[in-house]
Amino acid sequence: MKLLAIDSSGLTASVAVLADGIMTAEYTVTHKKTHSQTLLPMIDTIVDMLQLDLQEIDAIAVAKGPGSFTGLRIGSATAKGLSFVLGKPIIPVPTVDAIAYNLYGTQALICPLMDARRNQTYTGIYTFEQKENTMEFLVLSEQKAAAVNEILEEVNLLAKERTAGVIFLGDGIEVFKEQIEEQIKAPYSFAPMHLLRQRAGAVGALGEIYFRKGIWESGEDHVPEYLRLSQAEREREQRLKNT
Repeated sequence: MKLLAIDSSGLTASVAVLADGIMTAEYTVTHKKTHSQTLLPMIDTIVDMLQLDLQEIDAIAVAKGPGSFTGLRIGSATAKGLSFVLGKPIIPVPTVDAIAYNLYGTQALICPLMDARRNQTYTGIYTFEQKENTMEFLVLSEQKAAAVNEILEEVNLLAKERTAGVIFLGDGIEVFKEQIEEQIKAPYSFAPMHLLRQRAGAVGALGEIYFRKGIWESGEDHVPEYLRLSQAEREREQRLKNT
């Protein structure tokens, strides 16, 4: 099985190719250029390096959201365009789930925190559980937009039942670190820099699992999942209320 994976849900742009259980290439950049400038050239670079014919891929895995509205639109548009041209399905992978999957195998709680502005975060709570010869990925609290204090309260409650503590990761760490240190009651740590943010490799690894379960869609049907209104939509809604 061969997948192309894309994640442009945040500041990080990441592209990967996975083939037969091996990540053959991953190209990840965290820089201030827009994804419209970087994503297609990154795909071209990987394709050239691997001497890959994109017709060989079975599907395109993409971080479906939440995240940056612009970044998600660019990633989805790229995936949809490739889907139409190649005639391949899209595997929509929840962004927060994929970030958590970076920490495969840990028995700690995993709490990604993406900066959603306005003192909110895109977040969820996850862990892994040993099942015979593999680790099962468990979603304890599905991805959502929430106030930081709300998710920390939820983590504190779940952590009472576990001894391994919690690991935080995501670009929200820089923004919410002080609140975490003040409010968290369980043993905690922060993920190391190479696992801290979005990676297309994790999107692809989860995407392969979903694909084998029959979770995929056509390019025509694919839409990003924003979880909340954009600023422009919120302002429009407020204007309508005031009229």
